[in-house]
Amino acid sequence: MLHTGGVFVTILDTVDIRPGELTEAAIAIDDRYAAHNYSPLPVVAATAEGVWITDVEGRRYLDCLAAYSAVNFGHRHPQITATAHAQLDAVTLVSRAFHSDRLGPFCAALSALCGKDMVLPMNSGAEAVESGLKVARKWGTDVKGVPAGESNVVVAHNNFHGRTTTIISFSDDETARRGFGPYTPGFRAVPFGDAAALADAIDENTVAVLLEPIQGEAGIIVPPDDYLARVRALCTERNVLMIADEIQSGLARTGRTFACDHWGVVPDIYLLGKALGGGVVPLSAVVADRDVLGVLHPGEHGSTFGGNPLAAAIGTTVVEMLQTGEFQSRSAELGERLHQRLRALIGHGVLAVRGMGLWAGVDIDPTIGTGKQVSLRLAALGVLVKDTHGSTLRFAPPIVITAEEIDWAVDQFATVLTDALASPTIANA
Repeated sequence: MLHTGGVFVTILDTVDIRPGELTEAAIAIDDRYAAHNYSPLPVVAATAEGVWITDVEGRRYLDCLAAYSAVNFGHRHPQITATAHAQLDAVTLVSRAFHSDRLGPFCAALSALCGKDMVLPMNSGAEAVESGLKVARKWGTDVKGVPAGESNVVVAHNNFHGRTTTIISFSDDETARRGFGPYTPGFRAVPFGDAAALADAIDENTVAVLLEPIQGEAGIIVPPDDYLARVRALCTERNVLMIADEIQSGLARTGRTFACDHWGVVPDIYLLGKALGGGVVPLSAVVADRDVLGVLHPGEHGSTFGGNPLAAAIGTTVVEMLQTGEFQSRSAELGERLHQRLRALIGHGVLAVRGMGLWAGVDIDPTIGTGKQVSLRLAALGVLVKDTHGSTLRFAPPIVITAEEIDWAVDQFATVLTDALASPTIANA
């Protein structure tokens, strides 16, 4: 079978995940020298192509996480890597002390994709969120007339926007918060999907509402159909900026360019990242009209690497790929297949399936094991997923995945569930 991107692949029957010497050595040096801020599966990637990852032992895995949507276009997509190679031979970084011939075209292309006027390029997703919050506060002071230092931003419970100090200040995740105070003030949290509660939280000093259109880390939570439209109407009525964090949900992941598109909603500010860098470099952006982003003046915000020529060249290629609509269509069509296959497992070890496009949150019956334990068993069968909130798995494969690969991955998942239901020993696997 010829895989998207021109790579021949062989569907595997099983993978022996027992650590080999190379795996043990690689993990040992990580444990010794890398800060323990993650708890990864015991898989040590060495190479990757398309939707497949090969570890240091030569074992191959179907990637159904796609680096939390950063690898939407597959590992080492040939069009993206060609751009990267060409730019590496030209110039990679000059800082924003000078212009580069790649920055303007990138910002113009991304502005057009979003239907906005301006782009503030940054690096990580969290950096885009922090930048968006700064812009909203500055807009509130300069344009709305909120007294300096008195603005507030309304957010949703169970949000995930990153782990910087300001962002964890309005997080419900005690693991991310505990011990890291004091926290940044100026945020109000309301239940996700509850437009009435959001309306009650807005006052004369509210400058923005910050939301994920579909909550990712919370378990791929899709809001009620009228929710985002009501949020949009409230923000317009109350003169408040609507900020959509599309860092995970955007750029074709849900079957549309942006998740907001499913409800016909256009926010005042898009926050983008992850897939914008093509799975090659960190690249994020705040995208808005001139009356919003125009509040920034020289010296008020910056980033040495933000909008660097290498990232800008890759970002331009990513935007060009999205403009064809191919990836949005693939995500929508293949997403239907993924969700249909996963929903068929409800009552057979699965309690619920949520999501849109190639993005699914799957709640596991806790009696058969935790999400981490099921993830480990799936890895032993050659499929990589990641758990969240204990008993939920996320399926988010690169959009270049094929229908046959989706079927194979879900078949392995079904095998894990069947084995677990037949024997409770998975809890000790």
